[in-house]
Amino acid sequence: MKLTPKQLKFADEYVKTGNATQSAIKAGYAKKAAYQTGAENLKKPQIKSYIEKKLAEIESHKIADAKEVLQFFTRVLRGEVSETVITPDGDKVEKEPDVKTRMNAGKEIMKRYPNDSPIVKAQLRRLEAEAALKEHERKQLEEQTNSRTTIVINDEWEDDDGKND
Repeated sequence: MKLTPKQLKFADEYVKTGNATQSAIKAGYAKKAAYQTGAENLKKPQIKSYIEKKLAEIESHKIADAKEVLQFFTRVLRGEVSETVITPDGDKVEKEPDVKTRMNAGKEIMKRYPNDSPIVKAQLRRLEAEAALKEHERKQLEEQTNSRTTIVINDEWEDDDGKND
């Protein structure tokens, strides 16, 4: 169900102010009944839903998303942003990020793209090779254990072929 123009105006005003009575008045409802009309409008599902949707949109714009954060780190890394510092004389000066700050920005970016780093790729290959080697050794040990049965008799042991070692 669509909102009437008055309901839409009420909802938009309510999103701005959070005051149902003032929103009802600005939307064109009678001043004498504004308090009651505002309260009733807030209970109507279609108006309530519209207000919740608008508030969610506003809230999502306040929070930086991953793309925005990465863009900021990239601008720092490239020296495209500056910061205001105060000199010993008390003067305010704009300065580019120093090398340490740029490196930190680069590290933050690389944390999000670890597979693009040659060092990380090499470390990953080494770990995969070590894991494959350990798995191979485990299988060989398991095969040896299964093929050779040891029997212990009176503190002496003999193989399943009857020979003492």
